[in-house]
Amino acid sequence: MVSDEILRTHLQELRRGTVVVASLVALRHPDYGYALLQRLTAHGFPVDANTLYPLLRRLEEQGLLTSEWNTEESRPRKFYRTSADGEAVLARLLDDLAAVQTSVTGLIEGAKR
Repeated sequence: MVSDEILRTHLQELRRGTVVVASLVALRHPDYGYALLQRLTAHGFPVDANTLYPLLRRLEEQGLLTSEWNTEESRPRKFYRTSADGEAVLARLLDDLAAVQTSVTGLIEGAKR
């Protein structure tokens, strides 16, 4: 029987790339980090804050997200939103994700090439 640790490691590797896709999709509507963390978790993408915040900064540095501070509330919050470049990258990632799913389905069903 496969250990929980081995399974956990492989699930983590599988989800690592999908968190980028999920974040870009979710941030089509502006949100701040903690709310995004909760929304991703609620939709089956559990991610640690120590992973998400550096990811948001990296995506922003790459121009895939834009951000602005909301200081109207009692506590200032940085809101992120998927940029036009982020939408373009997301479209390619979603196409590739669909192609990977098709390939895996073909392997499962025994399709020949």
